[in-house]
Amino acid sequence: MTIESAPGSSESLGPKRSVSYFSNRYVLGLTITAGIGGLLFGYDTGVISGALLYIKDDFEVVSQNSFLQETIVSMALVGAMIGAAGGGLINDAYGRKRATVLADVVFTVGSLVMSAAPDPYVLIFGRFLVGLGIGVASVTAPVYIAEVSPSEIRGGLVGTNVLMITGGQFLSYLVNLAFTEVRGTWRWMLGVAALPAILQFLLMLLLPESPRWLYMKNEKAKAIAVLAKIYDPVRLEEEKDLLSVASVEDLEFENSVSYSDVFKSKEIRLAFFTGAGLQLFQQFTGINTVMYYSPTIVQMAGFSSNQLALLLSLIVAAMNAAGTIVGIYLIDRCGRRRLALTSLLGVIVSLFILSGAFLLQSSGASSGICSSFTTQGSCGGTNLGWFAVLGLVLYIAFFSPGMGPVPWAVNSEIYPEAYRGVCGGTFLILAGIAIVAFAFVIFFVPETKGLSFEQVERLWKDMAWGTGDSQQSLLSDEANP
Repeated sequence: MTIESAPGSSESLGPKRSVSYFSNRYVLGLTITAGIGGLLFGYDTGVISGALLYIKDDFEVVSQNSFLQETIVSMALVGAMIGAAGGGLINDAYGRKRATVLADVVFTVGSLVMSAAPDPYVLIFGRFLVGLGIGVASVTAPVYIAEVSPSEIRGGLVGTNVLMITGGQFLSYLVNLAFTEVRGTWRWMLGVAALPAILQFLLMLLLPESPRWLYMKNEKAKAIAVLAKIYDPVRLEEEKDLLSVASVEDLEFENSVSYSDVFKSKEIRLAFFTGAGLQLFQQFTGINTVMYYSPTIVQMAGFSSNQLALLLSLIVAAMNAAGTIVGIYLIDRCGRRRLALTSLLGVIVSLFILSGAFLLQSSGASSGICSSFTTQGSCGGTNLGWFAVLGLVLYIAFFSPGMGPVPWAVNSEIYPEAYRGVCGGTFLILAGIAIVAFAFVIFFVPETKGLSFEQVERLWKDMAWGTGDSQQSLLSDEANP
């Protein structure tokens, strides 16, 4: 794969040049090594669903307590949000290399704690540690890759990190399948994740710090030595000139940039709004929901086997990885905006198809609305199920090449050097949303467990008109009929 930059373009200061993803093995090695952080991210998000089935078998208290199950799953996300928030500061203060090494250590310790956990509470602590490592790595890897990549292929190389995430998810399903008949199933599933973290730790010890971070820290000789391994002599001089110009402003802020500084500058505030918005829309366009409901969609097509559901997980993960490869190929040819817009158009169409299939299935059987879509005369028929499967396939096909890699690529390149680590921690936005959600549940969501529909209706009336204590009285009535 070769990318050409035209004269006078923003990608080049000199004559037209061709750059291939495989033309510099040194850059490719840096990219793959940093991308192991993405592999850890993807593996952890995929492996826990299978591991939880066996955790419930070992710990009776977990099988009887849905809140404990949810805590085991979600504690890694809590750790990831905290790790990403702190990871930006660690990146700017101590460098991308040290941040990656720290993430590997924390992740490895967390994996070993989980594999040896004597009770669910130690397991939860291990999940938190793993999340911290993932959070730091998720901030660091795209920035490191972007800063060692030639601008002509930067988007594709950053997209490699997304490929590693989807590859990690695929690997987790294979590992889940491989350890199903092994004693201590879930301990192996969770503990084996330490191996790639240890591998990345060892490899990072042999690799250099980001040249741009070194230049910002006024270690210009070391920075130029790294750049000399990436660029030819002519291009090296151009890059040195660019760094010299960029570092003049960045050095003014190297000891003072904080999260509050992001919002003091209009241009940085606008860049942060763009980057954070892309990351939020990446989640809000439904990728996690579609992946979660994929077994249900297959069941709508007339298949109900549990083994088929596992096979589907593998197929969907493989499709996601394949789509990411397409995105890597296109992102430096079509540009970030065009790829994102095309991706979103396809996502919109596919979500309408999925929504229509579910709505028609739930409401059309009794009304005859969807009889024209099925050979069986009802919305539960096989044809409508395949209509839903079509929506699933289209969604993955459009999301994975565009809205999968584009937000990561954009966030790794739109900020000035001094702000790059801090602004990369857009998980702070998600943390803020989670805090708002927590408060929302406390103040607005009543407990309806064990209540009849009539009691729930009365509960809302009492809450609306200010009696306030109706929920407790209803629960007491339920406990003492």
